[in-house]
Amino acid sequence: MLDSDYTQRFLFDDTDVRGEWVGLERSYAEVLAKHPYPEPVAQLLGELLAAAALLVGTLKFDGLMVLQARSAGAVPLLMVECSSDRELRGIARYHAEQLAPGATLAELMPDGVLAMTIDPANGQRYQGIVALDGVDLADSLSSYFASSEQLPTRFWLAADGRRACGMLLQQLPADRIRDGEAREASWQHLRTLADTLSTEELLALDTQTVLHRLYHEEQVRLFEPRPITFRCSCSRERSANAVVSLGQHDAQQLLEEQGGAITIDCQFCNHSYRFDAADVAQLFAGAGIEGPSGTRH
Repeated sequence: MLDSDYTQRFLFDDTDVRGEWVGLERSYAEVLAKHPYPEPVAQLLGELLAAAALLVGTLKFDGLMVLQARSAGAVPLLMVECSSDRELRGIARYHAEQLAPGATLAELMPDGVLAMTIDPANGQRYQGIVALDGVDLADSLSSYFASSEQLPTRFWLAADGRRACGMLLQQLPADRIRDGEAREASWQHLRTLADTLSTEELLALDTQTVLHRLYHEEQVRLFEPRPITFRCSCSRERSANAVVSLGQHDAQQLLEEQGGAITIDCQFCNHSYRFDAADVAQLFAGAGIEGPSGTRH
């Protein structure tokens, strides 16, 4: 039986198209457990979690991928991080008084932008940005790939506060079909079939069932599922580095302002790291520095 949180790759053997499927339950629930998000926000965040998991499945890299949507509306921030180890976390910011039942993406995030950042452990950081002007997140992500000279890619995403699921189709460079018109016809045919997939089917069915319903007349090769998990990358060491980066003078001042201890809260998982006067003194004694110029974060 499949784990509740997984991605699964598939290929169409007679065409130059690959796909990826994702289903999230436990990791989605852990993200929502950290913050009491209202339904529209939980839905958007779930869709972005699913999208990040799908995208990491198409990349060959060692590092971190970040999807971030920003706006000046009711939902000013959606942010999801997913590592090449398939560990993800996410967060949202919202103005509760501006949330309206049944609001569209454009109403929740007007004039928004969507950024995708790939931060490899070794190599140059890459970031692409596109206007968040699609009818939904799936449409906006598809537009990102269309406008950034990436491989043509389409997304189908759904989330309901309990499950977050999605599917991706991506057209690969010409190999099996080299005629341009035939390639486009094949690509359009597979996309059109995927467009018949309902939100209810996305959320309720597994990969094999969906692929059979959509593509039972196609030659589809399904690969083994790969697990994906929630994990926050915060740590006491990282928080200590943040304290050191303040410089000794500012850290001491903050100690006094906060009543003898500096507390750093992780915005993703709400875990708190507390550093009292003795901890702070030890940090700077170990660093052997006096101020920010000698620190490293």
